[in-house]
Order: sequence, then structure tokens, then C-alpha cells
Amino acid sequence: MTRYRTLKVDDLEIFYREAGPPDAPALLLLHGFPSSSRMYEPLLRRLADRWRLIAPDYPGFGHSSAPAPTEFAYTFDHVAEVMNGFVDALGIERHTLLVQDYGGPVGFRMAMAHPERLEALIVQNAVAHESGLGPLWETRRAFWADRAAHEPDLRENFFSLAATRGRHLGNDPATDRYDPDLWTDEFAFLNRPGQADIQTDLFYDYRTNVAAYPTWQQWLRRHQPRTLVLWGRHDASFQVQEAASYQADLPDAEVHLLDGGHFVLDICAGEAAQHIRAFLAKMT
Repeated sequence: MTRYRTLKVDDLEIFYREAGPPDAPALLLLHGFPSSSRMYEPLLRRLADRWRLIAPDYPGFGHSSAPAPTEFAYTFDHVAEVMNGFVDALGIERHTLLVQDYGGPVGFRMAMAHPERLEALIVQNAVAHESGLGPLWETRRAFWADRAAHEPDLRENFFSLAATRGRHLGNDPATDRYDPDLWTDEFAFLNRPGQADIQTDLFYDYRTNVAAYPTWQQWLRRHQPRTLVLWGRHDASFQVQEAASYQADLPDAEVHLLDGGHFVLDICAGEAAQHIRAFLAKMT
């Protein structure tokens, strides 16, 4: 049974979903944009027999506190700091990290701050190399270079229903496999009061992730964490070449290309869970 809980971290109410035995090996699930811990419900239902799954909502996302940007600095450094505080509050000494999209930059910061906590790494369409950023990122780089000039265009596109839908469908021709609730629910979230300001600030800070890629790559090559890469081949934002870039840094990594998109669990949850189960079982 999944439990829906809230924990206070630095005066923030951090919402999280938890399933599985409390004394089982911990799997911390870090979500992407513009989703929340809800994206991991398919894994909570499939893996809780053997693992303790914990999926938090970042500040500004899902059911967690969403203070205005004037009250909280929406940067990836700050979000990772809060998530490390969340792990501290739960008393988790070791965990496997599953990171998707924004979960990548949050998770890499967490792992580098506390490498002693990292049992293993599972990457699902999260980028740590320039090879993963495709043509869509040219306009986003322009926003980072001149925020004032490009912010209106970014907001018009970034928060639109079409863009929200496109994050799920990507370039998959089999669009009838996707539940429209996936993007209509996220679009409703993006239209909550204050969300445009919160998400624009955080995405402006995404430029610090790209600048940190060489540092993350060096850390991966030096530490060689046990790693599983699950990559949705139909992702329109992150290129499939990124999976090979991870394997270049981590020769022993297990890599699987799945017939899904940016959010692989949308339609490949069963297959993804099987790969995760087999990967984690090797560590027990």
C-alpha cells in the first residue's frame, strides 16, 4: 500500500509517496518537469514487495510547499539542498537514486554532496552530456544568454498545452498509446497561480547544469557507481545518443533503449520495472 505523507524541511512542507517495507533497501525517486512524485505511481505498485520506494515532490512542485520566488531561491543547488535535508529527516543512510529529467541535476548534486549514501544509480532520460541536448535547446540557450529579451517567447512555448503534450508524445508515431490525462493534468498544474514565475526561475538556472556536465562526467568516471540506464527512444527533448555517452563514462553500466518517450513510465512501466528489479536484485 502506498502512503501519502508530508515532512517538514527548512520550514517547507515536502510531500512524498512511500511504499514497501520500512526496513527494505531504499529507492529514492526524483521526478522531472513539469511532473511530480505522481509519475512514479507505476513503480510504487510494481516494486514495493522488495524495496522501500520514496518519491518526494520538490519545492514548487506537486503537493509540496510552493513559496514565491521572492521567498525561495528556485535553483537546482537549493532544491538539491532541500532534498538532502529530506533524506536526513527520514534517516536514510544508503539509497539507490532513480533520476528522470530534472531529477538528474538534483540527483547528481545530492550524490556528489554525499557519495557515501549512493548505493546505485538509475538514469531515465536525464542528461549529463552535451550529446543529450538536441535542436530544441537552441532557443533555450538564447533564453539563458539574454533572459529579458527571450522570456516572453519562452513562457508562451514552455507552458503551452501543445508543449506539455509534446513532452510526453515526443516523436512516437503511436500516439494512441498515451493517456491524455498525463498532459492535461500537468497543464492544469502549470496554470496554478505563481507557477509560471517559479518554473521560469528554475529553468533559467538550468544553464548551471549544462556548465556542470564536465564535472559530473569526471565524477562518474572516477567513482563508477553501479548504473542502470533506461532510455525512451522517442524523447524529442533529450537525444538517444545520451545513453551511449553514459556508457562511455561507465563501461559496466547496463543500458536499455525502450519504446517510449521522455516519460518512459507512461507506456513502458512494466518493462522498466522488470529491468529495475533485475538490476537491484543483483545487489542483494
